[in-house]
Amino acid sequence: MAQRYEIRFSGAGGQGLITAGIILAEAASIVEGKHAVQSQSYGPEARGGASKSEVIIGDGPIDYPKATVVDACLAMTQESADKYANGIKSGGLLLLDEDFVKNEPQGDFKIIKMPIMRTAKDEIGREIVANVVALGAMIALTDVVSREAGLKAVLSRVPEAFLELNEKAYNLGFEKVKALI
Repeated sequence: MAQRYEIRFSGAGGQGLITAGIILAEAASIVEGKHAVQSQSYGPEARGGASKSEVIIGDGPIDYPKATVVDACLAMTQESADKYANGIKSGGLLLLDEDFVKNEPQGDFKIIKMPIMRTAKDEIGREIVANVVALGAMIALTDVVSREAGLKAVLSRVPEAFLELNEKAYNLGFEKVKALI
């Protein structure tokens, strides 16, 4: 049976987590030649409400495009943690933004806490790149694609004027989480 790895990005609508999922799927499929699918869903209120993006990466064709047994989950807000930090497999990973998720979901998975929004705001000066900080962190945690493939996919997606900003955000997320594990 083909191997599959399921990652869920969740947070508030407008935080760029759908984009983070698309970039991860591109890193896997376009850069590394793996099989990948990405899907997303929003709360009824879209901007501001909880939204999620799921990426499934496999070494063979993916027969079902929705996450069923989540290997790793990111929750940027309390609402998204409450709503989407379910279905994480035993021994899986849950990355939380420690400033926004105070009630940790319970389960047989490892919780890693990191100040994602604060890192983007204080160390880069732009909250808008929090999704790229989070993406770097998730790739560092999961090793589902190489660091280089993730960066290449990020840089292929952003306007030229923001290449340096996004590269810094990605590397910061990657390094910060590596220091925590």
